[in-house]
Amino acid sequence: MNGIVRLVIWALAGVCVAMPGAEPVAVSKELVLIIPGPGKVQLRMKQIPAGTFVMGSPPDEKKRRADEGPMHQVVISKPFQIGVFEVTQAQWEAVMGNNPSRFRGGSYREKSTNPVEQVSWEDCQKFIEKLNGMGIGTFRLPTEAEWEYACRAGTRTAYSFGDEVGELREYAWCTHYPAYTTRQVTHQVGTRKPNPWGLYDMHGNVWEWCSDWYADYNTNKQTDPKGAASGSSRVYRGGSWYRTAEYCRSAIRSRPWPSYRSYHLGFRLVRAVQ
Repeated sequence: MNGIVRLVIWALAGVCVAMPGAEPVAVSKELVLIIPGPGKVQLRMKQIPAGTFVMGSPPDEKKRRADEGPMHQVVISKPFQIGVFEVTQAQWEAVMGNNPSRFRGGSYREKSTNPVEQVSWEDCQKFIEKLNGMGIGTFRLPTEAEWEYACRAGTRTAYSFGDEVGELREYAWCTHYPAYTTRQVTHQVGTRKPNPWGLYDMHGNVWEWCSDWYADYNTNKQTDPKGAASGSSRVYRGGSWYRTAEYCRSAIRSRPWPSYRSYHLGFRLVRAVQ
């Protein structure tokens, strides 16, 4: 690999715990990659199995938006690997040599645990292009369907832990609990509870870019959908520290232009299974 030394560690993970409304699925492995360079910055990926789920939200879900329907069946035909955490400032800097984030830590170690933000969809493509040249795999943004499939983790409820907003504080950084979120900023990744498949911050902290052009849903069953063939807006998902609980639901969608940057917007990586 062009003289690049890489370290890959597979770790066994257990079968996910069945949450209310969840279907237990074996999520078998976690992959730890080292980004080549002096910092030895890690990328942790979780292997997600192929499967079928219902995308979108039911008409009676609280705070539902019209573009979350109609609900439709989606087949994810192949397993894929997705980041255990949102991409951090340290990971971005290890690849790009800069840090565009507004909320920076005071030292390298502190930076390494906060999500990168103020990155556009176009910026993410440049990051991915450089990362793909480092010899540790082929990366991309998740499709919107892959993102929701991974977020739901077998559940059919408003959040990956159930429908009760009162539990959200255990899983997400958001403005729904101003007394709990004492500083309205991004927070260290992985400091709230994970979803049933071991993924952190799928609700809140920063919104996450997806690969798709935004498009309305239809009722047709789809296999590995990739969104519209063209458009003016890209999709991001998941809510943020800047938003209330309704924006952290598993089905929520947003659609800015590809060059849009904000201090509450970041991303998560998907890696092709080798």
